[in-house]
Amino acid sequence: MSTHSRHSHSNLDEDPAFALHRGGKLHVQSSVEVNDHEDLALAYTPGVARVCSAIADSPGLVDTYTWKSQVVAVVTDGSAVLGLGDIGPEASLPVMEGKSLLFKQFGGVDSVPIALSCDGVDDIVETVVRMSPSFGGINLEDISAPRCFEIEKRLRERLDIPVFHDDQHGTAIVALAALRNAARVTGRELGDLRAVVSGAGASGLAVTRMLINGGVGDIAVADSKGLIYADREGLNPAKAEIAAISNKAGLQGSIETALAGADVFIGLSAGEVPESVVATMAPNAIICAMANPNPEVHPDVANRYAAVVATGRSDFPNQINNVLAFPGVFRGALDARATDITENMKLAAADALADLVGDDLAPDYIIPSSFDGRVVPAVSAAVAEQARKDGVARA
Repeated sequence: MSTHSRHSHSNLDEDPAFALHRGGKLHVQSSVEVNDHEDLALAYTPGVARVCSAIADSPGLVDTYTWKSQVVAVVTDGSAVLGLGDIGPEASLPVMEGKSLLFKQFGGVDSVPIALSCDGVDDIVETVVRMSPSFGGINLEDISAPRCFEIEKRLRERLDIPVFHDDQHGTAIVALAALRNAARVTGRELGDLRAVVSGAGASGLAVTRMLINGGVGDIAVADSKGLIYADREGLNPAKAEIAAISNKAGLQGSIETALAGADVFIGLSAGEVPESVVATMAPNAIICAMANPNPEVHPDVANRYAAVVATGRSDFPNQINNVLAFPGVFRGALDARATDITENMKLAAADALADLVGDDLAPDYIIPSSFDGRVVPAVSAAVAEQARKDGVARA
């Protein structure tokens, strides 16, 4: 039975999710009024021609006299939608609309959801490059690994606007902020920690890279075949790159092997870690089990062994949620008219996010709420300042 026929019921709107989504979650609203012929002559012809001619003569004026510098494209091919997998561009559109809604709600950033029907890396890269003159930034979303790494890399090389893959870098920023504060709660430094990451997809590899750059002592990463190490056969380029900078102890075998005596577990995959394995972790362990809706270690189990527990869910303390990162990161990058989002800008965002907790730090409060009004101003200011320090700001 097709998806259409399964869901073509007349009572769908009895489900509040369907009722909310009817007609979509977005609309375009003008920023100027056109009430008479004089307004029309300025907003459109002939007045608009003077603005177009000025931009043609001085292309930099496009940032001042259009919305380009204030709008982000939210781009997907629907190949790796969270919790749903490869569902295609049309089915992914409600998620992209939701992302745009969060951009506006939390960061005051306008964005356009764009679901592409593309067959491969070359198609996606070329399509985004061709439409890039309309946008001040590109947010890649729900694109499958490993091609998401190549797409981001090539777009960053070819475009002079920020390119950000939120599944990678948004998750990594929030995870680093949470781990900084979790280490403080347990009286340790990041460099003291040995961590284990479950999952070597886009988010798992990006989190690993950022935690290493942020100062975590050592991290072992596991994929479906076990621990990743330098000489393991069959690693794709992204995993091979991570193997070269992680797992200093050279651990091999299963994730259970690595978790024995580990200080930190970070879950970014499906699957369950048995309680007997959790029990082998070091005293005062930190568990960030971020799979949704079922964490790799349920908080009821994790709290028996860990000093700090975080999940990706909103109904438990310490939710590690990308919405804490991407609106502020893009707000800051757009405010600075940045040409790129550098690694230092991501680290600055994580520091700003962690610092908001301040003296209220506690095992059940290592990361601010998504609805904390301080988050976007703090993150955006830190990102914009770092963009200027890194020489990628144009404002």
